[in-house]
Amino acid sequence: MSDPNPFESLQEQIDDAAAYLDIDEDVLTRLKHPERVLEVNLTVELDDGSLRRFKGFRSQFNGDRGPYKGGIRYHPDVSRDEVKALSGWMAYKCGIVGIPFGGGKGGIVVDPDDYSDSEIERLTRAFATELRPLVGPDRDIPAPDVNTGQREMNWFKDTYETLERTTAPGVITGKAISSGGSAGRVEATGRSTMLAAREAFEYLDRDVSDATVAVQGYGNAGSIAARLIEDLGATVVAVSDSSGGIYDSDGLDARAVKSFKNETGTVTGYDDAEELTNDELLALDVDLLVPAALENAIDGDLAEDVSADVIVEAANGPLTPRADDVLTERDVHVVPDILANAGGVTVSYFEWVQNRQRFSWTEARVNDELEAVITDAFDDLVAAYETNDLPNFRTAAYVVATRRVVDSYLEGGNWP
Repeated sequence: MSDPNPFESLQEQIDDAAAYLDIDEDVLTRLKHPERVLEVNLTVELDDGSLRRFKGFRSQFNGDRGPYKGGIRYHPDVSRDEVKALSGWMAYKCGIVGIPFGGGKGGIVVDPDDYSDSEIERLTRAFATELRPLVGPDRDIPAPDVNTGQREMNWFKDTYETLERTTAPGVITGKAISSGGSAGRVEATGRSTMLAAREAFEYLDRDVSDATVAVQGYGNAGSIAARLIEDLGATVVAVSDSSGGIYDSDGLDARAVKSFKNETGTVTGYDDAEELTNDELLALDVDLLVPAALENAIDGDLAEDVSADVIVEAANGPLTPRADDVLTERDVHVVPDILANAGGVTVSYFEWVQNRQRFSWTEARVNDELEAVITDAFDDLVAAYETNDLPNFRTAAYVVATRRVVDSYLEGGNWP
């Protein structure tokens, strides 16, 4: 059976929230579709002198609350519907945390491991050139995502500034600090995942320091979330990446596992740990499960085997709608991606503000501001959850976010 279409999953989540809101059907239809989607064909010269065509996309979902905002990913499975879904999730993510951005997302169909650094640079600059008419500090502000980081963001910024003959550090976020980036940006997604987990356990009257934790996906977000949750006193018993997973009932050292992966390229083979598959990790009997890889990691069938009490989504769309239904029926509390991983876009907003002010914040200030945003957003989620007697946290998050997007639209009116 093929994976659910991510764009259809997004639309189903919006419909679920709209059932608890007084929204006209025509307005709801507007909220379920991107405003524009750009598809490009990038012809790039490889190191051997040959030419290679790459397909790329940029979706701008909703700009009612501010400039479009969202990452750029490099992955073989990038598709038009995927970037449409991710741009929509970003619009509602900005809504739940209350920052003045809309939703955007982009990607290139490519496995970056198959190409040299110079080839990836030429590909990035070609994409930046094609996006140039659509992006800008007040239009659309890209950021890193899967398989992109500070390096690619720096190249993007340099390309835009060169072509525009200006300096515009706010055209993109997730840059190196020396290129106008923000302190705390690299850790932001993992940090918000930790904060969301902490708040969820406190709401459920449980002690996160006593929790056992499994993390599926040990990249930037997953490894940082594991380390920060471990710092709260929790025991990380299992982690995985695309090659497989490792398990130790006595607990793993999150930092040591990350160092091992940096050296070897994988978590498998880590000393004195039992190996297991990603599906086996997702079904472990743990207190907290953190899916931090790609979308659709847990479908309806696998959800029947999930034994965790709390799930905090560090990835975008790791649960299918059917999985959500199963876990709701089983009273598993899921803190949704649009809140749990919102640290990335929140600190990107802080970076954009600093760029506009030409002023830098300390890392302590960034982390304090991020904590305030995430904890306030969780409180808003809980208020909606309890006041409206909603079935789960995801619906509560979308109720809050959708109401804010609708209010912005109605206040501005429709033109033309």
